[in-house]
Amino acid sequence: MGILSRFSDIISSNINALLDKAEDPAKMIDQYLRNLTNDLAEVKKETANVMAEESRTKRLVDENAKEVAKYGELAKRAVLEGNDDDARVFLSKKQGLEEIGAGLETAYAAAHENAIKMRQLHDKLVSDINTLNSRRDAIKAKVAVAKTQERVNKIGSSTDKLQNTMGAFDRMEQRVDKMLDSANAMAELNSAPKDDASALEEKYRAGTANASVEDELAALKEKLGK
Repeated sequence: MGILSRFSDIISSNINALLDKAEDPAKMIDQYLRNLTNDLAEVKKETANVMAEESRTKRLVDENAKEVAKYGELAKRAVLEGNDDDARVFLSKKQGLEEIGAGLETAYAAAHENAIKMRQLHDKLVSDINTLNSRRDAIKAKVAVAKTQERVNKIGSSTDKLQNTMGAFDRMEQRVDKMLDSANAMAELNSAPKDDASALEEKYRAGTANASVEDELAALKEKLGK
């Protein structure tokens, strides 16, 4: 029964635990499905052979039991008819068949146990395949969402870096503004002090020039009869 030892890990395995350990469940679930489907095809074939062997040995046991019963009944008839020698022949045959039957019973017990194991293995594989099929779309959808979230997180990290860069530019601009204000203040302090008298002098000088122009214009008009 090499098939049983080869697939013993499938009987004891937990498909959910295998998926939990998978690095990429979306890919692994497809791989598990392919593997289990291939295993199921082989298990089905082997299970059919084992069940056929169980049926064959059970049939031999039943046939042997009928023969034992037959020769036991013949021995009883021989005794009732007073034919002890015939009874001895029948009983000897019956005992030989009983010995054969003991071996057949042992073979049948082993075949029956193997058939149970193979059916368990077959049912476990079918259950796992159904579980994977029902969960495949949900798992792949979760993986897609997780990958999208990873991309969003990376973009968010880049945005944080951009904010840090903008903050650095803001601080630099503030320093430049401060330097410009200091330079303007220094330029104002370095300029000559304001002379109020000089400013007024210019005002009145301009007024005198204007008056002289007006007087000359009036004299010209008088001369011309205008």
